[in-house]
Amino acid sequence: MTAIQEIPLGECCPASLALMDPADAEELADILKAVADPVRLRLLHHIAAAPDTTVCACHLPGALGITQSTLSHHLKRLTDANLVIREQRGKWAHYRLNAPVVARLIHTLQGAVA
Repeated sequence: MTAIQEIPLGECCPASLALMDPADAEELADILKAVADPVRLRLLHHIAAAPDTTVCACHLPGALGITQSTLSHHLKRLTDANLVIREQRGKWAHYRLNAPVVARLIHTLQGAVA
């Protein structure tokens, strides 16, 4: 087995290149785990595309072909990851995109400082 030789930072890439803080990486990994499901990804996309990024949960089970309990599970995961914010309006829950958290995720994936 050949040992891998570590090249000092600055010889192959900019010395200013920094690794993400471990705590930030854990937090963002949890967010990405929440999105790493086709139903939740579709939900997040639907909420983001809605006017004012707000949707009522009333019509989503039929549109997604899932039960109300399955929808609740997925929306809870997105809420727990702080990607969406839940607001009760009478009988129905409305969900809106948590834009600052989504923007931070996008900037981090682009390599920008959040």
